[in-house]
Amino acid sequence: MSRATLLAAIAMLTTAVTASAELPPLIPRDVLFGNPDKAGPQISPDGKHLAYLAPDDKNVMQVWVRPLGKGDAKKITSDEKRGIRSYFWAHDGKHLLYLQDAGGDENFHLFAADLATAKTRDLTPFPGVRVQGVDLDKDHPDTVLVGLNKRNKAAFDMHRVTISTGEEKLDTENPGNVLGWTTDKDFVIRAATAANMKEGGYDLLVRAKPGDEWKTIKHWSMEEQGSAAGFGADANTLYVVGNHDANTMRLVKLDLATGKEEVVAEDKEYDIGGAMIDEKRRVPLAVSVTRARTEWKVLDDSVRADFEALAKVRRGDFAVSSQTTDQSKWVVAYTADNGPVAYYLYDRPTKKAELLFVNNSKLEKVQLAETEPVSYKAKDGLTVHGYLTKPLGVEAKNLPTVLLVHGGPWARDSWGFNPLAQFLANRGYAVLQVNFRGSTGYGKAFLNAGNREWAGKMHQDLLDAVEWVVKQGVADPKKVAIMGGSYGGYATLVGLTFTPEVFACGVDIVGPSNITTLLKTIPPYWAPMKALFAKRVGDPEKEEAFLKERSPLFKVDAIQRPLLIGQGANDPRVKVAESDQIVDAMRKAGKPVEYVLYPDEGHGFVRPENRLHFFAVTEQFLAKHLGGRAEPVGEIKGHSGQVK
Repeated sequence: MSRATLLAAIAMLTTAVTASAELPPLIPRDVLFGNPDKAGPQISPDGKHLAYLAPDDKNVMQVWVRPLGKGDAKKITSDEKRGIRSYFWAHDGKHLLYLQDAGGDENFHLFAADLATAKTRDLTPFPGVRVQGVDLDKDHPDTVLVGLNKRNKAAFDMHRVTISTGEEKLDTENPGNVLGWTTDKDFVIRAATAANMKEGGYDLLVRAKPGDEWKTIKHWSMEEQGSAAGFGADANTLYVVGNHDANTMRLVKLDLATGKEEVVAEDKEYDIGGAMIDEKRRVPLAVSVTRARTEWKVLDDSVRADFEALAKVRRGDFAVSSQTTDQSKWVVAYTADNGPVAYYLYDRPTKKAELLFVNNSKLEKVQLAETEPVSYKAKDGLTVHGYLTKPLGVEAKNLPTVLLVHGGPWARDSWGFNPLAQFLANRGYAVLQVNFRGSTGYGKAFLNAGNREWAGKMHQDLLDAVEWVVKQGVADPKKVAIMGGSYGGYATLVGLTFTPEVFACGVDIVGPSNITTLLKTIPPYWAPMKALFAKRVGDPEKEEAFLKERSPLFKVDAIQRPLLIGQGANDPRVKVAESDQIVDAMRKAGKPVEYVLYPDEGHGFVRPENRLHFFAVTEQFLAKHLGGRAEPVGEIKGHSGQVK
């Protein structure tokens, strides 16, 4: 070796070591993917207690309750394995209700936990039956309305359940196409949002009282979206969210007696997202719009000063997550891109906010990157928005990069703390998240631009994103990986099969490989949406050739770069066969693939042990093929991962 060559090699080595040394210390995986300290606080209706989620001594998430003032917390639930993720107070103040499935099968049951005794009862003890839709009312504190596909696996009837006794009876039968039900001020079901199974789109159904015939008062075409949002204080006022006569989702007040509509809130470019409702007066108080960040538009002067005060509490986007019956106290969550979620108790009379806790105190002790909203022009001129997270401590130039693709696809990425993005950035990768066409939140024209574009223009938007981030000088074009879950997993498979030279490697989490088999094996309760799937994706009964052309499974021979797949064995949406079949095809073709199966998971990885295991495998895989940093795998107790 010549002296010049040796000096060049030393210089390259020094540069690499220096760049790595400038990165902040490795953040342990369990800080990002383990259970939070505490999360999801909710105040009791009477304001005397605070409930929250926290791990028990076996690291399983449970519901805990403590007095709002001083006093010890008491564990109210005793889930044995998966942990509780969704719970809420009953209006009687005596029970906490929560949802739980078995092994990720998504057949959720509704449980009631007694605050005094900590005894738990299954309010829907029906094998193979799923709870979908739970409604509570402050004036009926011992009653809960529950949607169950007990009679028909494809349709959710509403059942009225007495919490204290468990007595259950059919309240409203589903004609077969209703997706959601709406109650009036008397806690009576009087409106329904239904899928139009002949023409596609949605119908708004209304009846005067139980037993009366349902009348269709509004139809949204397949190019539109809409649903009932809630009844007002009088019988003829119904609030509706829809994008009829507009490009974006608006909140509209509909007079059922005259058919006249009044626009309550809208944004010309972005959809109305969330809403805060006054349950006493039954009027909307504020609505949220997610642009680059989530912003609130106050509609009622009674909360204007409150929202102004909350905006000053700390950095981040906030939302009111629970409140007392008298509305004097709110629990408010603040989300930031580079830190944990912070929960505050807000006292409305004094306009004071008191910190309750952050969900993960360990995050306050590590260095986290900020997330920057970005946008670019797609090849056909459409503006696409997204987010870029750059690693700390190194110049954002010619970096290994991960294109992180969201699921859905009818969903979107938003600003805020993302553990996976922070994980990747900490390992030295730039992370680009893109709301490609077909994503929600940007109006119906943008959403409909994704129709029939799986592996088409939706994928081109991702390729344009790679081209953009390379032109910015941020990404090394030879070291760009593609990664995602669900639709993002499909996009990963498309990236490696349709454009095999663009990406250095791919990580697919529960992604479908064959659109035809995906659509033919959807859960039975998705049947009312078949016409919509046929419109947005393709018809598996009539267009099998078209869907085959858009399915990665049939282009395995084109794969050039390594692939890692993670799958839950009990996934009801993307069946395990979707991963099995492409792994089998790749191995027969001699293509590089790693496969990890989790027998106790479904559509994603809920158990922290499994998250820690899969992302340990992931960072080793990315380090090997992109050159980033990695924490040693070590011993991960309790995971179920099977390397196939």
